[in-house]
Amino acid sequence: MNLSEPSVENVAFMIETIKEKLRMVNVDAMKSEHFNASQYEDLVYLYEMVKKRDSFSPSEMQAIAAELGSLRK
Repeated sequence: MNLSEPSVENVAFMIETIKEKLRMVNVDAMKSEHFNASQYEDLVYLYEMVKKRDSFSPSEMQAIAAELGSLRK
């Protein structure tokens, strides 16, 4: 998937991938429509970081969730 251009589909893809990778319990809190294109580059950076890792410590998961929260509209 080409993530170089901001789009609703790209945001949805990245958010779904992050939720699956982190096995987030409260998935309703992280809906793709809660994010806007103005912070697209930050979301891509977070997505790429999450995608590279196989596992996360609880504190890392908490930090990632906090970062996602700060990127929400």
